[in-house]
Amino acid sequence: MREEVQESRVITVTERAKEELREVLIAAEAETYEGLRLLPTSEGVFELILDTEKSGDLVVEYEGCKVLLIGLEYFKFLNGKTLDCNDTEVGAILFMH
Repeated sequence: MREEVQESRVITVTERAKEELREVLIAAEAETYEGLRLLPTSEGVFELILDTEKSGDLVVEYEGCKVLLIGLEYFKFLNGKTLDCNDTEVGAILFMH
């Protein structure tokens, strides 16, 4: 059973960002138990990879999909941040502020 963590205590994910994350999962033909894990890169930014839920994860759900998985070890870096999405000429861009 996963630990319940309030989304607002760690990170806020806008409605538009949740929609885009769901679209990414659909395009990737993800299984219902899979979600997008937010992980830091060596360049100091975050990336999304298809993964499964792990114990202690913060799980953001949207319309029945696990759109975002965040490991407990990253809560301190994301505390108070917002994940948002802008539509551009080249497509949707997810960003953190």
